[in-house]
Amino acid sequence: MKATQTFILTLKEAPADAEIVSHQLMTRAGMIRKIGAGIYNYMPIGLRVIRKVEAIIREEMTRAGAIEMLMPFVQPGELWEETGRLQKMGPELLRIKDRHDRNFVLQPTSEEVVTDVARNEIRSYKQLPINLYQIQSKFRDERRPRFGVMRGREFIMKDAYSFDKDEAGMRESYGKMFDAYHRIFQRLGLNYRAVAADNGAIGGSGSQEFHVIADTGEDAIVYCPSSDYAANLEAAQALSLIAQLQPPAQDLEKVATPSISKCEEVAKLLQLSLTQTVKTIAIAVDQYDEKGALIPGAAKICCLLLRADHELNEVKVNKIAGLQDFRMATEVEILQAFGAAPGSLGPIGLSNKVPVIADLTVAHMSDWVCGANETGYHFKGVNWERDLPTPQTADIRNVVVGDFSPDGQGILEICRGIEVGHVFMLGTKYSESMKANFLDEQGKSKPLVMGCYGIGVTRLLGAAIEQCHDEKGIVWPLSIAPFQVVICPVSYDKSELVKKTADDLYQQMLKAGIEVVIDDRGERPGAMFADWELIGVPFRVVVGERSLKEGFLELQARTDATATQVPASEVLERLHTLLHAK
Repeated sequence: MKATQTFILTLKEAPADAEIVSHQLMTRAGMIRKIGAGIYNYMPIGLRVIRKVEAIIREEMTRAGAIEMLMPFVQPGELWEETGRLQKMGPELLRIKDRHDRNFVLQPTSEEVVTDVARNEIRSYKQLPINLYQIQSKFRDERRPRFGVMRGREFIMKDAYSFDKDEAGMRESYGKMFDAYHRIFQRLGLNYRAVAADNGAIGGSGSQEFHVIADTGEDAIVYCPSSDYAANLEAAQALSLIAQLQPPAQDLEKVATPSISKCEEVAKLLQLSLTQTVKTIAIAVDQYDEKGALIPGAAKICCLLLRADHELNEVKVNKIAGLQDFRMATEVEILQAFGAAPGSLGPIGLSNKVPVIADLTVAHMSDWVCGANETGYHFKGVNWERDLPTPQTADIRNVVVGDFSPDGQGILEICRGIEVGHVFMLGTKYSESMKANFLDEQGKSKPLVMGCYGIGVTRLLGAAIEQCHDEKGIVWPLSIAPFQVVICPVSYDKSELVKKTADDLYQQMLKAGIEVVIDDRGERPGAMFADWELIGVPFRVVVGERSLKEGFLELQARTDATATQVPASEVLERLHTLLHAK
């Protein structure tokens, strides 16, 4: 392709609202142009990269046995009503009405539609297993769209859905998709990790995320350098940091802590380590009547105990029986349940109506400090069994660097990652609610067992750039670069020798199957080189009159500091070797 036919739209400066590197470089390289909040035009250069990513995904989906189809961007609201998600999903689900006042949604995902396909078309176990996928635009009405394609409202996603006759079949389909995802991200040339994850709004019995490792990632990834263990911070298992409960060594003592409400201040006053103090977190679970109406003043209050230097993991708490959809208790609710203001709360002397749940580490602590449920007072020397009953225990904290790995193979570290893929074991969550059944070998009707598998196609562009860039611009992995090679002729519009040599080389590369672009714009060398370094083409061949007269061309990889002089007759062979070595 010729640069004059490529619509090169590079900018020297990024727009003021471009906060992260990928947003800045995608805009400067002319890959995207903003048309509205979180909505972008993908310009020709950007679209070339998208198509490269899609091609790899399609090849690996086909290899894994998945079948491509296309589902509508606008979906009937009645399907979402069947699963209850029309009401349960928040404002991220964009709801619209047609001229007949019927409900529709702009799809953020397609579980309902694909399940409708399955219940209408799958009758027998003989049609199973089957995996249907699409690469389609999605829309999620983000409250605060930001970071370019990383947190946009409209985006392209690959979503696949497997249907099996039983759980064993679902797990086999899940395994095939998990393996396919590994192949996809390896072919994309990215440093990534597969991690255990929370199921979130999709639901199901198990899931794993795929994260591109980048310092600017929004997600914290917990991993063990000595093993394969890895998990999203929300799902990472936090073991007790104390092996077992020790007998008391101190008497229980009530001490005055006037005008002090923070554990750090209490520890300093008592000249203790922060790790000897326990913070009490009061949460509430609202209660509803048979018709689903909120019962005022009937919220269930619960007391959570966490070592003061640890942070609460709300996702884990939400999975504890009876605490789903919890919220933080109000000050009025706290005063009624504890008899004290926040900052002086503790588990001693609470009513049986206020259950106490201790984190695993707290459950093994001895001689610790907590609030006395009297404003301005704390207890020190608190011990289980002697001063209060043995509590219900649960893993309710975030992992920290230095924790023991759950697999017993080492110590945990934490890095940042950008989620670009997610695989779920859905089970019968959607098939049961939508009555998507099949007849098994005995002629008995059973619900289809499903899996769900997504990859953020356009998000991958941003993630790749966050991981692969330098001070000059983008450094694309070869597999998804918009072009493999750029020919940069110096004085293309002034030197016949340069023009003929560059054009001949361009034609030779095309015949050799190399994805090449020739810069025929007649730009000055500095501006021309800067454009292609910004865009991130992996290899550059410079055709200059002076070096040509000596029989050489300059070949330089995007990651090399200097160019190499190569005999003009050997450039094609050298490129062939480099392209196939990557």
